[in-house]
Amino acid sequence: MAQLLEGARKLGWVLLNAFLRFIFVFINNCVAIPSYCLYCILLQPLRIMDSRYFWLIEGIMFKWMLAMVSLWGWVAGYTVMEWGDDVRPLSEEEAMVIVNHQATGDVCTLMMCLQDKGTVVRKMMWLMDHVFKYTNFGLVSLIHGDFFIRQGKAYRDKQLIYLKDHLDRYYRSRDRKWIVLFPEGGFLRKRRETSQAFAKKNSLPPLTHVTLPRLGATQVILKTLGPQQENGSLGKEASTVHPSQSGSKPKGLQWVVDVTIAYPKARPMDIQTWIFGYRPPTVTHVHYRVYPIKEVPVETKPLTDWLYQRFVEKEDLLAHFYKTGAFPPPKGQKEAVSRAMTLDPVRLCLIQSLAFASGYLWYSVLQYFYYCLF
Repeated sequence: MAQLLEGARKLGWVLLNAFLRFIFVFINNCVAIPSYCLYCILLQPLRIMDSRYFWLIEGIMFKWMLAMVSLWGWVAGYTVMEWGDDVRPLSEEEAMVIVNHQATGDVCTLMMCLQDKGTVVRKMMWLMDHVFKYTNFGLVSLIHGDFFIRQGKAYRDKQLIYLKDHLDRYYRSRDRKWIVLFPEGGFLRKRRETSQAFAKKNSLPPLTHVTLPRLGATQVILKTLGPQQENGSLGKEASTVHPSQSGSKPKGLQWVVDVTIAYPKARPMDIQTWIFGYRPPTVTHVHYRVYPIKEVPVETKPLTDWLYQRFVEKEDLLAHFYKTGAFPPPKGQKEAVSRAMTLDPVRLCLIQSLAFASGYLWYSVLQYFYYCLF
């Protein structure tokens, strides 16, 4: 009987905590998203006069919005441990980020772990499934200039044309630096079976923890944003020197940042978990590997081989992680070193306070005009 009462008490606490978190997130969205949109509307004259300052301010607000999402996970005890290359020195360089995709929580994890990477978040462009356009955050992403891509063979060719046009129009004009995409084109659980069947048919390595990537969006990004092509690779303007050692800043993409996300016990985290916080405190592990853009081919066959090889490496990284609880050490080293990613609680609380204060300000303004009119 005592065990039943204790179980009921714990369940009640979990449900109460989930309900309170949902109310907080709901109010947070009702306050922050309209405020962001209203400020962007109010600043349209600045966009006409000098778009650089408009996108600077918009980028700061966008980073604050993503910091609020990070706060939802941080309060629940969801943190990130980082492995591999240090990407912070690349924050002002142009880079394409390729990430394995397991669940909607992958995006939240990236929002959290990139918060301390300088200006990356506010100068970042996301490629995401078109269904996100119809979520509460969709309007923010539309204003920011993210690209929503529709999956499926019937749409593939047109979507790649739309992507190139989108990059030509918005990437440079809005001073974007990093572009994030999920080359697998869908969640692991949904694509694994078809990916393994394709691999068997084409004598490719069977993958369990990732799926074979799709080429289209990656190739369009490299051809559109990369430096001058030379002999099938991205040209000499691309840097092979680490940014901290380079005095000049070449034009175009300079790096590919290969990100591998691993969840304990291979249990991916979804956006519902971030909102309701019903999973116990969890550490998500993120591994980075950086490639100079000059090493990346752009022609179809070599790029396909290069991209497949990256995901074979991801498979090995994840297999090692799930077996040992840690990523393998880099070549030439005996032990892999991890870095705890931390968020500044004072900054998070300040951003949250500003959001609520801004929401109250707009409420007061709209209420005043309502009384004046009616």
